[in-house]
Order: sequence, then structure tokens, then C-alpha cells
Amino acid sequence: MAGLRAKQKAERADRILAAALRLFHEAGYDAVKMEEIAAQAEVSVGTVYNYFATKGDVLLALVTLEVEEVLDLGQRVVAAPPEGLAAALDALIGGYYEHSLTYLTKDLWRRALAWTIGAPGSPFSVIFAGLDDRLRAQVAELLSACQAAGRMRQGLAPGPLADVIFGGLNQAFTDFVRLDEMEMAQLLAAMRARNAALAAALAG
Repeated sequence: MAGLRAKQKAERADRILAAALRLFHEAGYDAVKMEEIAAQAEVSVGTVYNYFATKGDVLLALVTLEVEEVLDLGQRVVAAPPEGLAAALDALIGGYYEHSLTYLTKDLWRRALAWTIGAPGSPFSVIFAGLDDRLRAQVAELLSACQAAGRMRQGLAPGPLADVIFGGLNQAFTDFVRLDEMEMAQLLAAMRARNAALAAALAG
């Protein structure tokens, strides 16, 4: 019985998030009310508030879903990196970028980023920073795997290097979501150029 209740609870949460996502895409984040999300999900407003105290919590849940999925995809790259450091970085970071608009629009990403900067001690900001930390750690894992395979010079510290690489990829992504006219192809092309330069400097 407890297992059934947990399954039903998870299904309701998924339905609420799917409804919110549709509405955010159609009308924009600001225009959507929690009552509309409830109606779209075919649940009561009280049920929505049982799961998400604010609309910001809904957005955070969508960001978390996005990051959890890219972490799963990234783990496959870490487990079996492509030949060559540049190709390995392209696969990992490119996977992050290409999945980034699966759920969220550029506008929703801007909202999320603004929240983390504007309210640095808030639960939203703390959880968002934790997701970033997990992505950064995965970059370090990939560098360690490449170093163990002889694709990155020995003696280099993967952790600090991952900090530098993650800072660069994060800034590039921030620029991408800031500029409506920038296409994914441009983001990926710039990424490949950066990774080629990094690999030339770091390769074993």
C-alpha cells in the first residue's frame, strides 16, 4: 500500500510539472498562475501547493530534472570516454548543452540564473549551486578518466582544472541563454574550439 501511495504521489508531481512546463512554454513564466497549473494538471490548487510552495519551486524542480538527466548522460561518457581529450570534452559538455533546452526555454534559464544571483542564500540558490557542484565534479571525473588512459598529461590536478573548465562552459552557457539570437550550433562550435585548445595544452 505504501508503495502504491508513493507511486501515485510521484505521478501527480510529474503531472503537475508537465502542466507547468506546457504553460510556461505557451504563456511565459510570469503570466502563469498556480491555479492554471492545477487546472492543466487536473488537480486541486491545494494539491499543487502540497508539492510546490511557490512557482519558483516548480521552476527549481524543472531545473533539477534537467540536470539529473544530463548527469546520467554524462556518466556514460565518463565510463567510456571517446578517444582523445578534445573528443571526450566535446561529448560531455556538448551533451550538457544539447540537452539544456529539452525542458527549459532560454527565458526560464534566465529566471533561474537571476534567482541564484539575486537571492544567494535562498533555498533555490543553494540547491542550484549544489547541482552546479555535481556537474563540476563530473567534469573532474572525466579528466581523471582521461588522465588514467594517458590522454591527459600526468601531474595535472583534475579538480582545479575542472573548476576552470566548468567556469568557462558555464559562462558560455550564460551568454547563450542571455542572447535570444544565439543558436545552439554557435554555442557548440565555440565549445569545440575551446576544447581543441585545451586538449592541445593538456594532452598526454
